[in-house]
Amino acid sequence: MEPVATDMPLVGVEDLTRHFRPGRRRSGRVVRAVDGVSLSIARGETLGLVGESGSGKSTLARLLLHLDQPTTGRVVFEGRDVFATSTRELRELRRKMQIVFQDPYASLNRRKTVEQIISFPLIVHEPSLDREARRRRVSELLELVGLRQEHAAAYPRQLSGGQCQRVSIARALALHPSFVVLDEAVSAVDVSIQAQILNLLRELQQRLSLTYLFVTHDLAVVRYMATTVAVMYLGRIVELAPSEVLFETPRHPYTHALLAAVPPPPGAPPPAAVVLQEADASDTLPSGCRFHPRCPLGHRSICQTTDPPLQALGTGHTVACHFPQSAESLLAEAGAA
Repeated sequence: MEPVATDMPLVGVEDLTRHFRPGRRRSGRVVRAVDGVSLSIARGETLGLVGESGSGKSTLARLLLHLDQPTTGRVVFEGRDVFATSTRELRELRRKMQIVFQDPYASLNRRKTVEQIISFPLIVHEPSLDREARRRRVSELLELVGLRQEHAAAYPRQLSGGQCQRVSIARALALHPSFVVLDEAVSAVDVSIQAQILNLLRELQQRLSLTYLFVTHDLAVVRYMATTVAVMYLGRIVELAPSEVLFETPRHPYTHALLAAVPPPPGAPPPAAVVLQEADASDTLPSGCRFHPRCPLGHRSICQTTDPPLQALGTGHTVACHFPQSAESLLAEAGAA
């Protein structure tokens, strides 16, 4: 595999779709879990991927790691099409692309010790390492994630949720990856532990030059962790912007609604309330803008008939809305009415 130029994005997603027919009988209805997503992740950045449950965040994350097969589109990692690689090349890429799952207890084998759990990637990908070399590597990783050496002999049931998540992080780092997907990585631990894990992840990113995809529904976590934020709704990216820009000047009504639900910092004025209609429980996508049935601005005819494309508003800021420049004032008018 040839070296890759360092000025290109580490991860590129090009018109990615993942459609499937649910159920054993494979009925005629099609679920568009990911529906035409394009984005890039620069080396060393943290892309926050946010949206409600069912928006397609985790499906997109799995596609990026080739844990699922797309319907159409490409994922390019270090200049290589992930879905066009040979088995040998994909095995090499697996070393550089890792994931930390939401539930630390469910993602760890209860019958294995911490040492065995962290050693497993080394056994698979570095079979030439002897047992002593693996133990030294496990010891280094435990220290790296803030665990003690005696934790190596422990089983997951003997650890707290925060300690188990540190084990998951250590396992993900065992092969020196450059890209790590964090899929709701702190949502299952106590609030008192979340800050510790987030600070650890930021420290590891600096020390190891890591690139993160941080999948979450928690915008407070995103604001702390992400350099860029992508907002996802029903399989599409509806807004993408640098973190500070998105939190200060959101342009999509859905983004406004998500931010309005976050408690403001102490002393800050509360954001304007945005009232959304209840989500449609059916799998049928609406015509026009797929957000219009829930949107305070969705009664306009263009919203009901025309699907808005992503359009650039400024450097790195894109939004899929027919009224992006005036969304804030229009929402205020809708709320007043």
